[in-house]
Amino acid sequence: MKRRLLASPLLWPTVALIVLLLINVVITPSFLTIRVQDGHLFGSLIDILRNGAPTMLIALGMTLVIASRGIDLSVGAVVAISGALGCAHIASSADPASPGTVITAMSIALGVAVALGLWNGVLVSVFGVQPIIATLVLMTAGRGIALLITDGQIVTVTSPAFKVLGAGYAFGLPVAVLVSLSVFVVVGLLTRYTALGMLLESVGINPEASRLAGVRYRSIVFAVYVFSALCAGIAGLMIASNISAADANNAGLWIEMDAILAVVIGGTSLLGGRFSLTGTILGALIIQTLTTTVYTAGITPETTLVFKALVVVAVCLLQAPKFRALLSRRRPPDALSAPAPAAGPAPEQAPTSGAPNTAMVTK
Repeated sequence: MKRRLLASPLLWPTVALIVLLLINVVITPSFLTIRVQDGHLFGSLIDILRNGAPTMLIALGMTLVIASRGIDLSVGAVVAISGALGCAHIASSADPASPGTVITAMSIALGVAVALGLWNGVLVSVFGVQPIIATLVLMTAGRGIALLITDGQIVTVTSPAFKVLGAGYAFGLPVAVLVSLSVFVVVGLLTRYTALGMLLESVGINPEASRLAGVRYRSIVFAVYVFSALCAGIAGLMIASNISAADANNAGLWIEMDAILAVVIGGTSLLGGRFSLTGTILGALIIQTLTTTVYTAGITPETTLVFKALVVVAVCLLQAPKFRALLSRRRPPDALSAPAPAAGPAPEQAPTSGAPNTAMVTK
């Protein structure tokens, strides 16, 4: 049991998250305090969950993409486009506070996000473009598209119905957290209790062997890029709803890096194959907790990326078997230091050529 626990890819991310929480408790003793106000939960832990919900959502989509031996660098641009479309439609409507207007705006934003995912999927699965190149095209052009939608301005909206997604509460918890956890549960059930997870792992391990075995690997690769873009679209609406504005310059900026880091911290290999959705959630929480820790400690926000890099390197090294073996200084037993056999009768030896076999009975 101890050996299996030490070999688990979730061990060190969990330890890193606990250490970060303890550091915050030392800095702020009331950090773990959760209070109830107007039937809603408030506190630093709730803030971490709410602020980390968009990263969690995008990291879930990124996990499936990486499991298929791909990468999606365009999620940040999709976040900006989705938020820009949603806020632009609400701001230009005659009744911005109407729930129907908000539903229409969200539908347009998510429809465009799915279309962008279809674009990535076609380039990768149909035309065979390298994933990093195919998504880099949209990463570069997508931010410009978002700026064209907003005319380079920050589009602000005043809509209580739109505010619910990013800053609203339901059952005492933030709606953004409930949405991310719902996606996590649905994806977990589909990948662990159906054949989808096994087929996805087979495609990531060896696409050609999967094709020869009858697996529709193109369809699976196509689907994961669409799902990743859909998650990014929902996250873009969350971010815009939280601040009641669309900032095409800063919305989703470098969030693709946070998503990839969350996936790597969670133990998913960048080479494709086996993946861990639970590890991805832990990785996203580590990144958001680290950001909160930097702000709580009074460190300048510009150095947040440095601390993220240090934590990622530390967790990845602790997950590496060679590094753990180096720390424990395990060495194979030396043949010279092996214990001598116990004294006893000498074993019988086979007769050599030319020597009579006394055990043979002849007439």
